[in-house]
Amino acid sequence: MRFKCTKYISVCTFIFCLSSIYSQENNSKKKNDKFYIYWGWNRSGYTDSDINFTGNNYNFTLLNVKANDRQTDFAIDPYFNPLKFTIPQYNFRIGYHFKKNIDFSFGIDHMKYVVEQNQQSIINGTIDIKSTYDGQYLNDSISINEEFLKFEHTDGLNYVNFEIRNSGTIVKFKNWDIQHMEGLGLGIMIPKTNTTLMGMERHDNFHLSGYGLGGMIGLGLIFNEKYFIKIETKSGFVNMPNIRTTNFKSDRANQHFFFIQQNIVFGGYLSLNKKE
Repeated sequence: MRFKCTKYISVCTFIFCLSSIYSQENNSKKKNDKFYIYWGWNRSGYTDSDINFTGNNYNFTLLNVKANDRQTDFAIDPYFNPLKFTIPQYNFRIGYHFKKNIDFSFGIDHMKYVVEQNQQSIINGTIDIKSTYDGQYLNDSISINEEFLKFEHTDGLNYVNFEIRNSGTIVKFKNWDIQHMEGLGLGIMIPKTNTTLMGMERHDNFHLSGYGLGGMIGLGLIFNEKYFIKIETKSGFVNMPNIRTTNFKSDRANQHFFFIQQNIVFGGYLSLNKKE
């Protein structure tokens, strides 16, 4: 799933969230002392990306590389298997309402990023590793296939982040509330990158590779002020200048791109205040 306008959605979402949080701050002075926790799943999409690869005797860049997420087919196993539930693309978050409508939270967005195989890309740079790919390249075309490059953040594209969110009730009916949410966040990227580059042995371990930032908007259905289901749209920017690619420490990749997520999450609230 590819979103050509993701970067524009990201900017608009960021501005909207910033104005919403600012406008609500003066109406949110009352402490709420309420925690929440949720778990859910996402679909994600990415803009095309230039990826630079460096190492001993090579330095080249692939232009406008296309990538998609990798959705796990929905089934009881692994989605609800306690030993496998982290395999699908998931969202986890725990937060605290320090004001009536504003909360601060910590979360993990586990996305997956898979470069499309058998796509044509433009290559610039130099390769001199005694392989069939040795040469000087200047706007040349090359096929990205498993013999040349397999490049995936599939366990995964892990965005470990903090967010500040504003929320409020749109409609209330008996024990049910419909709420809006807007938020801004930033964090670090800790992908587990599965890379096979020109036949070299892959690295495939978790590694701090860069940072991310973005905004979110959403709607929530809350029952009895305790349990909820929420639908979120999150978009933002990822910059990873320090991606490990092989078992040689000198080998690195760097890239940046915009992303978008569609999330569905389930959770509940724990209030520390006694009702009057």
